[in-house]
Amino acid sequence: MVNDPVGDLIIQLKNAGAVGKKAVVVPHSKLKLAILEKLNKKGFVGSVEKKGKKVQKSIEVNLLYGKDDSPRINDVKRVSKPGKRVYSSAKEAHPVKYGKGAMILSTPKGILTDDEARKGSVGGEALFKIW
Repeated sequence: MVNDPVGDLIIQLKNAGAVGKKAVVVPHSKLKLAILEKLNKKGFVGSVEKKGKKVQKSIEVNLLYGKDDSPRINDVKRVSKPGKRVYSSAKEAHPVKYGKGAMILSTPKGILTDDEARKGSVGGEALFKIW
């Protein structure tokens, strides 16, 4: 049983990219799907597809690689953990790695990146940083 589904998701993506896999299949949840759609929009992962019905649902994620076959996801850092929640205001949502990365936040307006949170001036729980 996974106690930290977000941490498990981002580590699966990072590890799959490190060994050169083309796709990853993860268990379905609305939170994971929203996070993966934001990562797709930011260009860290390729297509995101829901598979299966009812209890057997899963999400298939295609990974992206650079011209030199290096993974687009170099590293991830979990900010807010189940034992210690970390919240960030819109002003504190700074760019990650000089704009080359992203911080994903869970806000009242849904899952947002740091750019979207600053533009909408909304804060929330800082889930993780990715670059």
